[in-house]
Amino acid sequence: MRHTARTAALATAGALILALAAPSAGAAGAAAAPAPRIDLRVLVVDDGGPAIAAITAELDGAGTPYTRVDLHNAGRPLIDAAFLADTVDGRPRARFQAVVLPSDSPAGVGASELNALASYEKAFAIPQVDAYTYARPEVGLDYPSNGGHSGPLDGVRAEVTAAGKAGPFGYLDGPVPFEDNAPGVDESYAHLARPAAGADFTSYVDAPAPGSNQRGSLVGEYRHDGRRELVVTFAYNQHQRQFRLLARGIVDWMTQGVRLGAARNYFAVHVDDVLAADDRWDTVLNCTPGDVDCAPGQGEPDPIRMTAADARHAAQWSADKGVTLDMVYNGGGSELFKEEHGGADPLAQQLIADRNSYRWVNHTYNHPFLGCVQDVSAVPWRCAENPDGSVKYVGRAEISAQIGDNRAWGLRAGLPLRHDELVTGEHSGLRILPQQPADNPHLAPALGDNAVGWLGSDSSRDRAQRRVGAALTVPRYPMNVFYNAGRTAEQIDEYNWIYTRAADGGSGICERAAGSTCLPGPLDAVTGYTDYVAPLEARIGLGHVLANDPRPHFIHQSNLAEDRIAYPVLDRIVDDYAALYADSAPLVNLRQRDIGAELRERAAWSAAVAAGRVTAYRIGDAVTVQAPAGVKVSATMPAGARQRLLLGTAAFGSPYAGTVSGWVAPGLLQDRVALTLPSAPTGAGRAAKAAPVAPPAPRMPVPEGVRKRVPYGVTG
Repeated sequence: MRHTARTAALATAGALILALAAPSAGAAGAAAAPAPRIDLRVLVVDDGGPAIAAITAELDGAGTPYTRVDLHNAGRPLIDAAFLADTVDGRPRARFQAVVLPSDSPAGVGASELNALASYEKAFAIPQVDAYTYARPEVGLDYPSNGGHSGPLDGVRAEVTAAGKAGPFGYLDGPVPFEDNAPGVDESYAHLARPAAGADFTSYVDAPAPGSNQRGSLVGEYRHDGRRELVVTFAYNQHQRQFRLLARGIVDWMTQGVRLGAARNYFAVHVDDVLAADDRWDTVLNCTPGDVDCAPGQGEPDPIRMTAADARHAAQWSADKGVTLDMVYNGGGSELFKEEHGGADPLAQQLIADRNSYRWVNHTYNHPFLGCVQDVSAVPWRCAENPDGSVKYVGRAEISAQIGDNRAWGLRAGLPLRHDELVTGEHSGLRILPQQPADNPHLAPALGDNAVGWLGSDSSRDRAQRRVGAALTVPRYPMNVFYNAGRTAEQIDEYNWIYTRAADGGSGICERAAGSTCLPGPLDAVTGYTDYVAPLEARIGLGHVLANDPRPHFIHQSNLAEDRIAYPVLDRIVDDYAALYADSAPLVNLRQRDIGAELRERAAWSAAVAAGRVTAYRIGDAVTVQAPAGVKVSATMPAGARQRLLLGTAAFGSPYAGTVSGWVAPGLLQDRVALTLPSAPTGAGRAAKAAPVAPPAPRMPVPEGVRKRVPYGVTG
């Protein structure tokens, strides 16, 4: 089968706490002051550092609105009382539900601005996050020099404390491992310290000080002067696992579980070419006979195809891991096998017997290339041309027949299909550079002919969802487990060919291709897969999972055959996740159409937020959100939140990670979403002795591995 390209708080923050000043005793009998309106928007003061970039990336990914004040912009607004609060309809309004600062006393923020923030936070019970600050008494911690530590924490295992599990990080099982991907490069830096004497400080995440049995705080809550600060004392960027694990808790803490936007951890695996066979990499020719990277007639094809035993293993794996595989099938592959093997296909029989163990996606009948007509007379291939010099494309009738014939085969086999889902072979028909810079113009009409609404695409080519006729694409992450490798030795041989320099026996592609990285030397044929490739691919895959990214990953049926080389990667992703997360935050395993719908709703929501067309606020236990007509609202609320309807109420959202979240639209005859929160504990935190605005924090080191993300390694 041809493949044109391969690519690789102390409460649970369950309610917004609004302990505002009640009428004084002298005002007894007077009308009570109206409860304030708290706008559901975060204020982010940005110094351009990686910690703030990480938090804004988390807010962006979740769809949580924020206002950014750029400290490097000379025309930025002054942060004063008028900027922070005003009055709407006679009711005091806090314009931000949380404040994020680069540190507790960042350079570029004047003393008057810090005083304004302190007064605002105290008056409206607004939490503040210090994104990365030095441990010192001004933030409730002792100095690291007093038995703590300042320095790298690469490879150190931090832990969520009992208070953290009972509070904002209860969705984690406990361990928070710090990455150590590149020996010799500092990828982390932290200031570990104990709470200062007399400080009202609760550590949520701590770690052992290197060379000591003492533990110091990395993330904790400091209560002082009627205010609450989340004090973070380690450097990070948005990609590092230690931040990804803690990001949800940081946002839940600052918004106190009441916010616009939502985040979950998604993992779906598409297995392409099921029932067909994939061509095999030739370790001598360094190409794939039968595919377009070999010259015509070069080598002898040696196809890879699953067996019935491989199918039984896949079904058992899916059941054991709780991850339903999406079988992206080619019915014509089974018919061809039967023609060549006496009319029987044990693989198809086994898969059909286990059909309800999987989801099934149409992959066309026999996997032709459905873009331009390929001229494979030379390597690389090119698009054939019509006599007038225009590009010659595969026609609408052929595309439609491939979709319809495969659908009919699946129905005869009793497969539980959704007719609106499709992945074309190699994502063909969609543009592919450099040969075919535009979609096949016959693709969209053929999709319409067959009522296809969700079309799989390759996220390495098209990361964003886009429209193709009446269909929307569902971008999929390619795993760098090669389609043309059924055996570990083949995977490593091809990996070395692609990712080693010509001087080391490789192709040298890694020296020429933009964004590629060369290995320092060839991987060991025996240990290279288990020691390097599988851990690397699992780390990349888990990174997608932890980034609130619903896009599925795809591999090929060849990777479930012979040496079953996909499983070490998949096992590591699922097992590592299970070791990190509590049962309240399971992997979300969606089918293609549901992933597409999630991406569609996110795009509409994000556009509305970016355009300033979403208004949301809380007054007491009532939350009101107004968005443009037809745009669903994304929100996260405390468990027990309900939607107020014209008649009665309905439960809001579904549970995840200790809160409830989801998409919601106004009820019948309503123009906005109205939610009621469960009863909340009162009190904005125990007041401590008044404290002046802290002096500027010392300049804090940010290691190279944080400023510039240390790559996971070689990627395709």
